[in-house]
Amino acid sequence: QLKKLDQAVSAAHTFFVANPQHLQMREDIEKYRRMSGVKSDNFRDLEATPHWEAYEAGVRHYNADEYLQAVARLEESLTEALSALEECRALCEGPWEDEDEEEEEEMQPGLYEAIAAHYIQVLKCRQQCVLEIATKPGRISATEDFIPSHLDLLQFAYDQVGNQALAAECAASYLLFYPTDEPMLEKVKQYRTELGEDTAVTARESIQHYVQRSLMEKKLIYYAVEHLGGTFNDPDLWTPDELIPENLKEKHREDQEKQKQEALDVEEREKRGPLPFEGITVTMDSRRMNGTHRVVFDRVLTESECKDLLRLTKAAGEAGDGYRARRSPHTPHERFEGLTILKAMQLAQNGDVDWRDAKLLLQASEKSRKIIESYFTPGKKLHFSFTHLVCRTAVDDEQEGRMDLSHPVHADNCLLDPEGQECWREPPAYVYRDYSGILYLNDDFQGGGLFFTEMDTVTVTAEVHPKCGRLVAFSSGKENPHGVWAVSRGRRCAIALWYTHSPEHAEQERMKAEELMEQRAVEQDRPDGERQGADHSGRSSSELPVPSGGARPTSQRHKPGSDRTQHLKELRARDEF
Repeated sequence: QLKKLDQAVSAAHTFFVANPQHLQMREDIEKYRRMSGVKSDNFRDLEATPHWEAYEAGVRHYNADEYLQAVARLEESLTEALSALEECRALCEGPWEDEDEEEEEEMQPGLYEAIAAHYIQVLKCRQQCVLEIATKPGRISATEDFIPSHLDLLQFAYDQVGNQALAAECAASYLLFYPTDEPMLEKVKQYRTELGEDTAVTARESIQHYVQRSLMEKKLIYYAVEHLGGTFNDPDLWTPDELIPENLKEKHREDQEKQKQEALDVEEREKRGPLPFEGITVTMDSRRMNGTHRVVFDRVLTESECKDLLRLTKAAGEAGDGYRARRSPHTPHERFEGLTILKAMQLAQNGDVDWRDAKLLLQASEKSRKIIESYFTPGKKLHFSFTHLVCRTAVDDEQEGRMDLSHPVHADNCLLDPEGQECWREPPAYVYRDYSGILYLNDDFQGGGLFFTEMDTVTVTAEVHPKCGRLVAFSSGKENPHGVWAVSRGRRCAIALWYTHSPEHAEQERMKAEELMEQRAVEQDRPDGERQGADHSGRSSSELPVPSGGARPTSQRHKPGSDRTQHLKELRARDEF
């Protein structure tokens, strides 16, 4: 707003580097790239540290087989990283920081205990410094083996540029971390042969100092943990097994056994009930989808049923709704059309759509509910929370250079916080939703697949490609963050389904829709002369009756005040959007 574009661009770029999944910032970055007066130098990371800038540049050169440039930048990165490590270690030499005041009040340690506790805290802090320098600004997790990985890359790059002496030095340095690494031992043997057996191959002095100091600190910390109590989360994968005291190894084994038992308990919970319909197949289960409480069913609908429901989606485009009164709620590159189950029945009542198509929507959603209930929660009732027939259509001439998603990554009953690796189960999230489902109706479009991610919203763990009759179901919580890839061509239609174990949050519109269907059935059963308001579509309604669980008798539809009650129900139903 202040017209300081260079600062705006660098601020946006800095944020985007740390939050690459942020769709609005991605679009802002693209907007800045197209603006006159913005230079490529303006796209700089204000939080970048020298060793990370050099490391990423070195890796880029390395991957491009530009080994001379890779060597220069990786050496720079290693030097800067060790320097940053020393700065971090110096900052650990501060005053005692009490981690638990209540525990201190109970212990009230004497002078010697206080000195020991302070020194142990300093040692642990120093050990954690390697995680500090190995974590890219804006990220949560550290890069594993950050220092050893430099040496691994450098030994190969030096070998490629013909400097076997330095390649051997880097290989010997790497072996200080992993002395039994077979490929690296072979490399050292090869370098010795090339350089001559009399040539000494030694590790770098700086790396020798780093490893020896780190091992001594680990030894002191493990001694303190063994004899004085407390815990230590070792930041390094290369710590020798013999350094860990035997009783702590036993604890480590117990923790592993506990984790195995917990995994077995989860597996036991994942045992599923039988499917209530013949012909339906489980195409992918939780294991194949790299998660928990996820499943894909096929053959839930026939091709002809999909066609009938697609005919109903035309009404969604003409008389249905968008989403929160917007036609493009998630992206300007797509048009969103939706039809609630009550709206479908009302359109059928008015003669705008066929009763049989509206009834099929009711039946297909109920069939899906029974399948999901039987598979995930046998014996525990699932109620509809919301049912929505939705279509997403790619907007012509709006797809070039598109970088957003059809639906951003989210969880269905909590507010996803990727940075904090948490999902807050509180309003405005639909906290009462327990399971979710999507019943696909077509596949004649490009994109539009469902994908699941880790809590970071970036790491994709599984993908589901839509097709007629395919039902994907999953629990609605933080264990299943998901999104929808952009629909780049055509129209993607599906029935979106949400379920709850709470009867008080059951879908009110569905009850009214079932009433209308029941009323229709009663009128169909009357003699021709007594029918009033019956439709004249010429098609029969001889299918199986729709389950009417929760529907009230038609005789109660005209109670005093029922119009106001229905108005409140409709408002509650609209809130589901």
